[in-house]
Amino acid sequence: MSTVNPPSPHSPTTASSPLPTSSGDGPVSSLDSPTPNVLAQTTQQPSSTAMTDPTQSTPTGSNPHTGFRVNSAQSSSNDLTVHDSHSSSSSSDSSSSDESASHSTPTSSVPAPPPLPTHPMITRAKSGIFKPRHRLDLAHTNTFPLHHALFAANDPTTFHTASKDPKWIHAMEEEFNALNKNATWTLVPRPTHANVVGSKWIFRTKFRADGSIERYKARLVAQGFSQIPGLDYCHTFSPVVKATTVRTVLALSIINNWHLHQLDVNNAFLHGHLTENVFMEQPKGFIDPQFPSHVCKLKKAIYGLKQAPRAWFHRLSLFLLNNGFSCSRADPSLFIYKRDTHMMYLLVYVDDLILTGNHQPTIKSFISCLNKEFAIKDLGKLNYFLGLEVTYTQNGLFLNQSKYTLDILTRAKMLDAKPAPTPLSTNVSFVSTGTKFSDATFYRSIVGALQYLTITRPDISYAVNQVSQFLHAPTTDHFQEVKRILRYLKGTIAFGLHYSRPTSTSLLGYSDADWARCLETRRSTYGYSIFLGGNLISWSAKKQPTVARSSCESEYRAMANTAAEIVWITHLLQELHALPPDRPTILCDNQSAIFLTQNPVAHKRAKHIDLDYHFLRELVNAGKLVTKFVPTKLQVADIFTKSLPSSQFNFLRHMLRIGPPPFSLQGDVR
Repeated sequence: MSTVNPPSPHSPTTASSPLPTSSGDGPVSSLDSPTPNVLAQTTQQPSSTAMTDPTQSTPTGSNPHTGFRVNSAQSSSNDLTVHDSHSSSSSSDSSSSDESASHSTPTSSVPAPPPLPTHPMITRAKSGIFKPRHRLDLAHTNTFPLHHALFAANDPTTFHTASKDPKWIHAMEEEFNALNKNATWTLVPRPTHANVVGSKWIFRTKFRADGSIERYKARLVAQGFSQIPGLDYCHTFSPVVKATTVRTVLALSIINNWHLHQLDVNNAFLHGHLTENVFMEQPKGFIDPQFPSHVCKLKKAIYGLKQAPRAWFHRLSLFLLNNGFSCSRADPSLFIYKRDTHMMYLLVYVDDLILTGNHQPTIKSFISCLNKEFAIKDLGKLNYFLGLEVTYTQNGLFLNQSKYTLDILTRAKMLDAKPAPTPLSTNVSFVSTGTKFSDATFYRSIVGALQYLTITRPDISYAVNQVSQFLHAPTTDHFQEVKRILRYLKGTIAFGLHYSRPTSTSLLGYSDADWARCLETRRSTYGYSIFLGGNLISWSAKKQPTVARSSCESEYRAMANTAAEIVWITHLLQELHALPPDRPTILCDNQSAIFLTQNPVAHKRAKHIDLDYHFLRELVNAGKLVTKFVPTKLQVADIFTKSLPSSQFNFLRHMLRIGPPPFSLQGDVR
């Protein structure tokens, strides 16, 4: 049996066997051909081409049988395949006619390769590279060990699974003992004419900032979805602190150089008292053997009940009011303590508390008093609050949501996406027509998560506002724009807000509007941004409720909305005893709108504007507000009204003080 060497990738080949050459690219001699029919084909060529380089008769990178142009790697692999398919049949002399037929017609076992583009550009596909690019993002690589621990966590979802693990059994025993110690319920016979809600165990692994496991938490919750309105509950509303209030308190703590304390209430909802008769099934694994058919009559609120947040907040607010705090009228979740020169601010978001003040002994005394009443856990310095990550710098702090951003990208399977320079392209247009998106629930889930991300990412506010207008019937084009936002977040995962200690505490607002932005309703889009001492505390990007007849009218309405937000912030600062001495200022890039706010003349183009918008003119006339002109290129609120080119977008983003987290090199001593 003869052995045939594999063909060289640089030498021309035939269907029956490769032609051996003396060098990689030299001419081929007809005497070297081992097969008679191949020699016959060679002698049939014209004499002018027989002595020349074979690359002139058969172009390099071409298939000599089909004429299709392929790359060298594909050509050599196809030659090997064809050679192997004919090596067995070429052992006898009678197979020469079959081989001649194979030269004219390709075999069915080896399909002809499809034609490829003939342009000279070398692409990844032409080179046989189909793997996605994995770009290194130095902004968050190996910097957040907590993220890796959260992604690797695999908590049980059912009681049957958790009951097989000793650590989760111990966690359930701790939760059940805490409920009994708090006298949360009493066992009573099952009522015949009452609704009995179910119970369920929830399991979560708690991590520290370094990614290590802190504890295993098991929570018993009531299945509140089975409650009946009017029978099991009445009122359910419970206030939570506004994001603007949180940013304002953080800015004031930096201005005054105050420490931020984070507190957590253990089993907060269990401290609320119920006024309705609520019955619940006994928890799985802890059914009383003496009374297996009895049910739990709840005396205190429990997690999962619809009225539990309201009952807890009512209990906490009564305690704070009895201890010298006053509830803010601007934000009911803000409590203020003022005694002589001692001052404290307390922010309440369900069971998470932020405390700051100017006198540390008073703060420690209050924490001790609060712990006696509700079993408080002092988490020390504020680091992680409602998905907001706080990093302290030399002259301020950095606020971002990198972990939450990674969660969104993981849920959308966009971790390997190519980063985009801006959230939206400059030529994008949003319309309601188009092919309906197949999974509208997934669309709403991602967009809802992006809305919460805007707490620290105002640079995506306009883009999120645009895609949020089609939650009822999203199309494939809308989802493509959502993916564009996610691609932008992929390249700016660790970006956030920078807060620093300013030299002045003036209140400054930027107002802008894009006239008739919506192509279907022709309503304008307005936006504003408000700074306290140079730190961004409030912003918005929304569509105006009515159609404006001119750009002056849309700008005037935008200034009125900005003035309303500034008035609310001034009331908040007044209650915090931190009202700046200077008058607030609104900057606008429309001279007509500014003239309309400063002159009480009934213009023909403005008499149809609603009267409630003219309170802006009254504020200016009363000396409570100042309106000034700002050039368009310095209009910060322009980023909230339209999609911008990358250069202008990056400039305005820098003016908003949005950027990567602060870094310090090793050995950097300050």
